[in-house]
Amino acid sequence: MKYNDFGTVGKVSRLTLGGGGIGLIWGQSTREEAVATIKAALDGGIDLLDTAPMYGQCESIVADAFGGKLPSHLRITTKFQLGSPAPEDVGPKLAQSLDASFAAMKLDRVDVFFLHTNICPDDYVYAFHPETQDRLATRWSLYTERVIPAMESLKAQGKIGHWGITGVGVPDAILRAIGAAKPPAVIQAVTNLLDSAGSLRRFAESADPRRIIATAKARGIAVMGIRAVQAGALTAQIDRTLSPNNPDAKDYTRAKPYRALCRELGEDPAILAHRYALSLADVDTVVLGVKNRAELEQCLAAEKSGPLEPALMAKIDGLGLKV
Repeated sequence: MKYNDFGTVGKVSRLTLGGGGIGLIWGQSTREEAVATIKAALDGGIDLLDTAPMYGQCESIVADAFGGKLPSHLRITTKFQLGSPAPEDVGPKLAQSLDASFAAMKLDRVDVFFLHTNICPDDYVYAFHPETQDRLATRWSLYTERVIPAMESLKAQGKIGHWGITGVGVPDAILRAIGAAKPPAVIQAVTNLLDSAGSLRRFAESADPRRIIATAKARGIAVMGIRAVQAGALTAQIDRTLSPNNPDAKDYTRAKPYRALCRELGEDPAILAHRYALSLADVDTVVLGVKNRAELEQCLAAEKSGPLEPALMAKIDGLGLKV
């Protein structure tokens, strides 16, 4: 396993174990298999675990795995979908979510705490499902006037080592957050060959993840690549039932030429997609959505294989699949 500098956090493994798969929300698995997958990830050299209360049973499974005593080299993150509540509720809601995560995981500190809602301008209206906006997006004034001070307070209290944002909101707002006087220490950004956030995207503009990644890196902000297989769209077969109108299902259809190329090359689409994500410049670590040890082994093998040859990267890009 290779390790990269991760901004002000320190060095971390090139792969991060994500909480969605081990939280039993990405297809069928068991708590016992989830615990075994966590431990196999550590044995494979992974030293960053990305959790969240919305990832099913993830945080309680972390407690099962470690009993409240993390290995000294393991870093852990959690996050909260804040939305746009009343200004006076921002700090208490962030603190309450963090305390609930501590209770579930039997911990009293995490290394990174993410704002997991989109960031958007105050007067912005979602192009898709605007009725969900106040639940899924944090408006700019709340972010600057309430979220940042609350995060800094949690840091000063020693409850979090650093704070970050999930950078899948309106691109101009994310870039503005990166350039702010008090930027996040870490940003989660879409890192896949489609440049697609799939069902996470609610705005009409291009998601522009590569500009977000490059801009964050230039500012010294650590970058976690997410959705390497775009919620299953870049695998041989999505492992759950989706409506044909679901953005992730549409991405699966869009990726048909990619799967054809994988057959031509004799490659597993998921492994090649992870290698593609790991080959992108400025991404410090790639978050895995694996749900069992077999899927984990595939990803460990992908990392061990190293970056893709530039010619193959160009061939994949030449398919014209970016959204």
